[in-house]
Amino acid sequence: MLDIESLTPREALGKALADLGDLRSDVVVLVADTGETTRAKLFAERHPERFFNVGIAEQSLVGIAAGLALAGFMPYALTFAAFMTRGWEQARNSVDRLALPVRLVGTHAGFADAYDGPSHQALEDIALFRVLPNFTVMAPADSCEVYKAVTASATLKGPAYIRVGRDFHIPVTCGLYDKFEIGKAYVVLDGSDVAIFTTGVVLPFAIEAAQFLKDRGISAAVVHFPTIKPLDYAAVEKYASVTGAVLTVEEHMVYGGFGSAIAEYLSQTRPTKMAIMGLKSYGRTAKSPQELYQYFGLTPENIAARAEELVKLK
Repeated sequence: MLDIESLTPREALGKALADLGDLRSDVVVLVADTGETTRAKLFAERHPERFFNVGIAEQSLVGIAAGLALAGFMPYALTFAAFMTRGWEQARNSVDRLALPVRLVGTHAGFADAYDGPSHQALEDIALFRVLPNFTVMAPADSCEVYKAVTASATLKGPAYIRVGRDFHIPVTCGLYDKFEIGKAYVVLDGSDVAIFTTGVVLPFAIEAAQFLKDRGISAAVVHFPTIKPLDYAAVEKYASVTGAVLTVEEHMVYGGFGSAIAEYLSQTRPTKMAIMGLKSYGRTAKSPQELYQYFGLTPENIAARAEELVKLK
């Protein structure tokens, strides 16, 4: 059996789709001329009769997926996350308003495509899909979680947006839990002074930051939210109550994303000292995602420093 941990996130995506195709004859996969780059080709190799390349036409990608859903299929539509947003109108009007079981998978999300510059770096996609009432929104942390999230998405009755990277990942969830549950947060480290909430690939940065804080005598909880919508409100409530200080970290704009979802809830239920770490501008061209994390301050050291500031504010 292939070790999922050894795969890149996009390879885990392709394998998950191919395996789903083995289990379900209603699963179809569509791409916008991105079969190779998203690794959807792994599905195409096993199930060529259920694989469709619509060309570089993202609005058609989403619209055709909606039509296939109306015909009784379970479509997975794949393209770069930055370009999936071109089909947002179709996602709203053709998919969400009818609550169709369409899964939109945005690959190369965040800084994953560092090499092609800001035009290819999706830093707004969580906000755009989180605002649609019927959409489930997921951001797995690594290849193991990509495989589990894609597999679990087949149980949903409504639409979903799944955010996937490219090649960079630090596998930390593979032994973290046995079963992926949509809408559930996972406690990676317990703590009492500050809670660091994460989603997506920045989870290992938060774990390292918690160690820095421990060395300074600060007890930091790390709670990972692979599902951004629906949010695990019980986990948010518990750790906001225990620590009185919440820091959210995401590879996304600070406007309307994961941190905003946490803030929306806490501001109405339990006002808490809080900070949101993410981006406030577009990305830039770089040789690697790691170079961009460093440039924009999404590093374990900076996470630890911001968390320590929150503790002092308490």
